[in-house]
Amino acid sequence: MPSLIDLRRRIRSVRNTQQVTKAMKMVSAAKLRRAQDRVLAARPYAAMYRELRARVAAAVATDERLATHPLLAQRPEERIVLVFFTADRGLAGAFNTNLIRAAQAFIAEQAGKQVQLVTIGRKGRDFFRKRHFPIAAEYTGFSQKFDYADAASVARFLIERYARAETDAVYLLYNEFKSLISARLTTVRVLPVQPAAAVRPVDYIFEQPPRELLEGLLPRYVEVAVYQALLESVAAEHAARMTAMDQATNNAAEMIARLTLYMNRVRQASITKEIIEVVSGAEALE
Repeated sequence: MPSLIDLRRRIRSVRNTQQVTKAMKMVSAAKLRRAQDRVLAARPYAAMYRELRARVAAAVATDERLATHPLLAQRPEERIVLVFFTADRGLAGAFNTNLIRAAQAFIAEQAGKQVQLVTIGRKGRDFFRKRHFPIAAEYTGFSQKFDYADAASVARFLIERYARAETDAVYLLYNEFKSLISARLTTVRVLPVQPAAAVRPVDYIFEQPPRELLEGLLPRYVEVAVYQALLESVAAEHAARMTAMDQATNNAAEMIARLTLYMNRVRQASITKEIIEVVSGAEALE
């Protein structure tokens, strides 16, 4: 049976841990609020950008010269790049674990094909580096602070590889932020750029020739896709960490209550034992 001193030390240790988890929850809540605002502001822009690309593509659908654009080149998917978004830190529940399992499942589905990773975040990088999996590029620190230029640098790397025919397809794997307690694992192909779906023709007046305009839109489309994936992933990470720290705080409170109850029982038993010894001693003297 542990002594009262040991129990008091345990309760003090759990209470200190509870203060840390509570502080981390508050920090994640503040970061989540900013990340959520950025996600909600970026989604309409990304949707309008996809629609604009589709409208311009419809205007130049009969231009044979556009079919030779390197980002529209369709090749058999033998060499695949998976851009894999994880966190730089842990203590976020199953956030990183679910992403790693999804990446492993994706790789297993591509059996017989050459798959390389572009890791964004330390957790995914460290996991696959220990298993000596081929990593084409790695980026860290984006979960703390990033801007559009960071996403553009990743997109340029992907575009250059695809334009040089070093890869046949590029996929993004990330957690799409849905709510505080919900995120959806999303896998989307960004290269080659999919031909625009059928849209209702609109008689636009373009300042630039539609073909030149679309050639400028295609690289930006990849940049916007990477940027949106970063925003979604960071918001989902903060939500997962906030939820995990809230659960840890509640578990610490429950553990403190159980330990306090057990300590009181031990103390009561100790007092009862001392009383019995005193009474027994007094009776022996009589």
